[in-house]
Amino acid sequence: MAVRLIDRLSEKQVEELQALYQQAWWSRGRRLEDVRLMLAATDLILALEDADTGELVAFSRVLTDGVYRAHLFDVIVKDSHRGQGLGKAIVEAAMAHPVLGQVEKVALWCRPELVPFYEAWGFTADPWKDIHFMVRSREKAS
Repeated sequence: MAVRLIDRLSEKQVEELQALYQQAWWSRGRRLEDVRLMLAATDLILALEDADTGELVAFSRVLTDGVYRAHLFDVIVKDSHRGQGLGKAIVEAAMAHPVLGQVEKVALWCRPELVPFYEAWGFTADPWKDIHFMVRSREKAS
């Protein structure tokens, strides 16, 4: 299967992304209207579509200030297309993007078993022993 890198999603692909999110434990339950809002506020979209059908098969996104920090989010590959190197292709595309080439530090979240995968691009687990990454969840804040 040939894939094409895209930086925008069609309405059909937005719906496919929302369906794709339902396949992962960390994104299950995301609603279509929220996915649309998220996409509108995203700085960079990097996605792979099937070159023949236009079907969305892999996705990632980046939030960045373009200088000091960027955060890679939502690296996801459609279950039926896993094991074909699409995850690697989407991360390669992100790391090669001209905007990210100027950024001092790129961060991401991943499960422990994926640390070796991301280390190939120079990511390190726990790079700052004296700084803690913290999260505030909407449900905990109220």
